[in-house]
Amino acid sequence: MDKIEIKKGSVQETLIIPLYGRKLCTERFSSLYRDEVAVDVLNKLDYDFTELDKKAKSVFYEFGALEGAMRQLDMIWEINDYLKEYPKASIVVFGCGLDVDPRRCGNSDNKIYNLDFKEVMEAREELVGIHPRETNIIGNINDLSWMDKIDPSNGVILYAAGVFHYFAKENVKKIVLAIKEKMPNARLIFDCINKRGYKTMMKTVLKSFKMEDVDSYFFSNKPKEEFSKWDDSIKVSQRGYMRGYYDMKNKEVKAIHRFLAKLGDKLMGMKIIRMEF
Repeated sequence: MDKIEIKKGSVQETLIIPLYGRKLCTERFSSLYRDEVAVDVLNKLDYDFTELDKKAKSVFYEFGALEGAMRQLDMIWEINDYLKEYPKASIVVFGCGLDVDPRRCGNSDNKIYNLDFKEVMEAREELVGIHPRETNIIGNINDLSWMDKIDPSNGVILYAAGVFHYFAKENVKKIVLAIKEKMPNARLIFDCINKRGYKTMMKTVLKSFKMEDVDSYFFSNKPKEEFSKWDDSIKVSQRGYMRGYYDMKNKEVKAIHRFLAKLGDKLMGMKIIRMEF
């Protein structure tokens, strides 16, 4: 079978970099997180991984991969928790990229709706295919017409992993209030950081996209308090991003990783936010 060529600077390349991180976690933190699809896809690609392989030797790059894996584990935990109460609920993935973790949650009763831009979805379908439970919706999350394509009657859990950081705060609020209006009993899960974390972790993005008015973008120093004010009927709760669901006391996780995780949750305000409608 011919390998799939990935060109430098392409949409596909931006998607395989986080996939590489999942492969790295599968190799080095296998008792915490495994993504066999990531391993399989990367083995099918015609791409020069030399630079990524060099970076993978760094403790900080390794931690970055672990950070992404912990976020995915948090999302999986929340999906499975919600499905206990709503066993036939739909799963909605904002900015899906090559995320296939919902496939390992629930069963054939749980439809999966993936939302992303056209070029991303085309790359996704080529690299990871379309699962029988999946419906791919092409479009902008801020264009709320996607909501009309989802049946909320059996419950809906929606999640955004590493997505809202790029949104204006008012746009996130608009999405939240629309979910509240159209999807009763839904649950929304997303990650959030504080202003210090935003300026530190999003430094490269801020510079490249010339995002100068930082205060208008999505971060919060007191997320539970702030987001609860959007609508007093929405129940808001939060947990630490890195250690809120799992204690990370694992022989594969180094002491430096646990230290960085503590700094992330405390100093950077890394949180997983749950909204129940």
